[in-house]
Amino acid sequence: MPSATLAQASRERRDLTTGEVMGEKDLIRFVAGPGGLVTPDLAAKLPGRGLWVAANRASVNLAARKGLFSRAAKAKLTAPDDLSDQVEALLYTRILHGLGLAKRAGDLISGFEKVAAALGAGKAAWLVEAVDGAPDGRRKIQNAARKSPKPPRLIGVYTGLELGLALGGENVIHTAFLAGRGADRWTLDVMRLSGFRPLLPEGWREEF
Repeated sequence: MPSATLAQASRERRDLTTGEVMGEKDLIRFVAGPGGLVTPDLAAKLPGRGLWVAANRASVNLAARKGLFSRAAKAKLTAPDDLSDQVEALLYTRILHGLGLAKRAGDLISGFEKVAAALGAGKAAWLVEAVDGAPDGRRKIQNAARKSPKPPRLIGVYTGLELGLALGGENVIHTAFLAGRGADRWTLDVMRLSGFRPLLPEGWREEF
């Protein structure tokens, strides 16, 4: 039986910028907060009528600029100028927290040798690389990923210190999120983040 999160993501809502019906996994929910302030609700749990916008910076900016939140709510709402930045920051934190939860659940492994072994066995859904890791080590682990019977996706947005704080280590460079329902849930937020910022530094594209 699918988890509540995955079942929720499969439901459909209407993007208020285009009128297109989309799955919740491709949208960001907003609600009217105190004083009529438009507030992101990434977990879709806050009370009030949901106002759904496609999960990308351009759509959120358009909704804020054109007063689409007020139009959809049929009430005067205020959308802050940095609303899309707020969404990005919340997703950034939510995804990092998700890695910590995965670590405690046994779905995450760290360290070059352990990650390389998981890649070799085709068990990794995601390869999470610290943005400040050494290029040589990154190329070696990415080479192992390419040779994997099930090559993982790659994300590089967090520093080794950020990963270490989330995972209970001093400095974490190489991490693998093992395939499974936990990775599927985590992927939903990562894909939404990709609408607000690249998942890889520009220089990495040249390496790979």
